[in-house]
Amino acid sequence: MDGNTAIVTATFVVYIGVMLALGYIAYKRTTNLSDYILGGRSLGPGTAALSAGASDMSGWLLLGLPGYALTAGYEAIWIAVGLLAGTWLNWLIVARRLRVYSHTASDSLTLPAYFENRFEDTSRLLRVISAIFILLFFLFYTSSGLVAAGKLFESTFGFGYSIAVIVGTLAIISYTFFGGFLAVSWTDVIQGLLMAAALVLVPVMALSTMGGWEAVHGAMETRNPELLNIWTDVEGAPLGFVAIISLLGWGLGYFGQPHVLARFKAIESDAAMPTARRIAVIWSGVCLLAALVIGWIGIGYFGEAGLADAETVFLALVQALMHPLVAGILLAAVLAAIMSTADSQLLVSSSALAEDFYKALFRRDATQQELVWVGRFAVVGIAALALMFAFNPESTVLGLVSYAWAGFGAAFGPAMILSLFWRRMNRNGALAGIVVGGVTVVIWKQLGIWGLYEIIPGFILATIAIIVVSLLTAPPSASIEAQFDDVNSRF
Repeated sequence: MDGNTAIVTATFVVYIGVMLALGYIAYKRTTNLSDYILGGRSLGPGTAALSAGASDMSGWLLLGLPGYALTAGYEAIWIAVGLLAGTWLNWLIVARRLRVYSHTASDSLTLPAYFENRFEDTSRLLRVISAIFILLFFLFYTSSGLVAAGKLFESTFGFGYSIAVIVGTLAIISYTFFGGFLAVSWTDVIQGLLMAAALVLVPVMALSTMGGWEAVHGAMETRNPELLNIWTDVEGAPLGFVAIISLLGWGLGYFGQPHVLARFKAIESDAAMPTARRIAVIWSGVCLLAALVIGWIGIGYFGEAGLADAETVFLALVQALMHPLVAGILLAAVLAAIMSTADSQLLVSSSALAEDFYKALFRRDATQQELVWVGRFAVVGIAALALMFAFNPESTVLGLVSYAWAGFGAAFGPAMILSLFWRRMNRNGALAGIVVGGVTVVIWKQLGIWGLYEIIPGFILATIAIIVVSLLTAPPSASIEAQFDDVNSRF
């Protein structure tokens, strides 16, 4: 190990040590399932906003999005616009109402529990079906984080890909296993700030080295003038309506992401939402813009030789531009981005197993401590399954994320929005929307019809299914309507 690698390694060790320390502190404060899943609903607006952003953006913000910007040029702007709009709308129309409604509906801790309690579903079918889709799509989503971790450790330390993935997985499991939601949220704050700092610092350093934006613009124009055209692809063909809607459609995914929605439920009060929304939108806007710029800089910096893997452009720039100590900190930011999402995904998945399968179907009288430990061991089991998907070195971070993102957005997004705003929606409509949305994504992904991103048809068909089935079946009970009226009277 040379001196530079030793410095980077030491930085990583210190960083992981801090995360483990936070996990231990959170472990001492975790006494029941509410603490483990939602941190006792005690997050301040800054913590909730940064935690939601960090868990949402993940390693794809530093690997997948810059890699896409490097290969697609200005076309990548459409994804960023869709994501920023989705962030703002999610905080604006969902966050506050969900915080109030999830507490009113029998203090629902998980998303499946919210749907069950919101519609008084005594059959448990709504809860179990929701949990099944959470586990299915989180396997792909968590795998994307493990793939990103593998690329990071492989690029930085020269590990074999499989060893690199295993090392990253063990780092993520360690503090999620013990600390639960508090550990995840606290570490997300550090990770969110570190991600933003890294994303801003790298393009500033690169632009000063290359001679400013004019040099980057010139390099992109020399390589391919179409990279500078937001309305065409790299071949010069017009993007067209389907392509643009598919890219903007990423914003629809926010309304159904369980790990993001969990932050809304965990915030200390609904009055803190406006402050949290402003922090979240500013953080997301800065990070998305910086990620795009990093990809475009990579086009000029690495020239015709390019990179063997476009998704390593951020890693390559850090290693080329920075002193080893700074590089270690910035590469730790990549690990932060990966960990901040994978830990949240593991936690939501383990919560679904503990609360929505184990307790709901097998041990209704399970103690709080028993459920916490079931959740902890579920973290290990789910991570092991995700690891199997991640062992394929041909997997791309963006590809895995796009599939899971669409699945959650279509399965839960329409059901979430309509459950908060439509009085006539009933249990059958909710069940139909979740099933139709999730199944449509799976089928559309396999067929690849029209090249349309599967979240678009999934979201539309799920919305139609909820409305049609709700209207064709009996209206909700008087108690459900009274609860709906009580919640909405507060806004």
